[in-house]
Amino acid sequence: MLDGAWGTMLQGAKLTAADYRGGLIVDHPQDVAGDPDLLNLTRPDVVLDVHRRYLAAGADITTTNTFTATSIGQADYGLQSLVREMNVQGARLARQAADEFGGRFVAG
Repeated sequence: MLDGAWGTMLQGAKLTAADYRGGLIVDHPQDVAGDPDLLNLTRPDVVLDVHRRYLAAGADITTTNTFTATSIGQADYGLQSLVREMNVQGARLARQAADEFGGRFVAG
C-alpha cells in the first residue's frame, strides 16, 4: 500500500511563510510559501511527521517529498540551485522513516 496525498497533509500542518524560509533563505527575494519540496531543507521535522503518519496508518511504501524538486518546478520560486539538495534530503527523510517502521519501501 502506497502513502497518500502530501499536499493536504502539509496544508494541515498550518505552516507559515517563515516555516518555508527557515534559516536557509531568509533574504530570498521571491515568495516561497507553498513550495513543498523546500520543506525537506527548512522543516524536515514536518516532512518526517508526514512519512511517519502514513507508515503508522499501514503504508508499505512512502514516496519522497520531491514532486516539484526539478529545475522547472523550482523556477517558479527561483530556487533551481537547491534542487539537488532538496532531492537528496527528501530521499534521506523518506528512508529514515521507512527504516523506523521496519524497512518499508521508498519510492522517488
